[in-house]
Amino acid sequence: MVLVPLKCLHCESVDVVRHGQTSNEKQRFLCRNESCGKTFIQEYSDKGRLPEIKQRIVDMALNGSGVRDTARVLDISTDTVINELKKKGPELQAVNHAFLAAHPSDQITVEVVKVEENHEVTSDNTEAEMDEMWSYVGCKDNRRWLWHAIDHETGNVLAYVLGERKDRVFLELKGLLEPFGISRFYTDDWGAYERNLDPEQHIIGKENTQKIERKHLTLRTRIKRLARKTICFSKIEEMHDIVIGLFVNRYEFGLAV
Repeated sequence: MVLVPLKCLHCESVDVVRHGQTSNEKQRFLCRNESCGKTFIQEYSDKGRLPEIKQRIVDMALNGSGVRDTARVLDISTDTVINELKKKGPELQAVNHAFLAAHPSDQITVEVVKVEENHEVTSDNTEAEMDEMWSYVGCKDNRRWLWHAIDHETGNVLAYVLGERKDRVFLELKGLLEPFGISRFYTDDWGAYERNLDPEQHIIGKENTQKIERKHLTLRTRIKRLARKTICFSKIEEMHDIVIGLFVNRYEFGLAV
């Protein structure tokens, strides 16, 4: 007789115990791994409950697939796709804590750079780039703006905020950037910057911002709902923000979402 240990479908731990039955009398199991603690059954009749299908839903959303595309390919319902993406919302972070931990504010001086006008500036200090890009939800009159800042040397995103192109949204991003020890801001002449930045720290201009503009192109290429000419667009702000947040958290912050 050969005994094969039962592994958790989520973390592959073998520390698994029986945990009651489902409503249709299938045996449920509980993973006792402290970092997991999830329940599962061996054979799911609903494909949308399989961990690998849940992972593919996220993978496809971040690589140019819309909700209906994903549902057709994985042979699941659109509600399953939407619900699984929504579950990821609480896991998202707006600040790159890994970068912050590796670069304490007492050891770095970051300058934020913003590009939209044809001006050039130079700086001898450690630099970062900052910009905002627009997209829309429902119709093009309802614009949704992504504000974010990246480290100029590495291209890592430091923090991001989604909202309107208003002062309060910029102030939210500015607050998230405080732990990075930013000493100087490079922006365009958009009024929100002039009204809310210290003139001694604020320089209007454009230089060394190719990385953040390239990130905008990457976002519009990889995320279908951000393409400028598309029939795939977000109908609600929650889904719009979650998909963008998932991309930033996975590929910029290095989080397993």
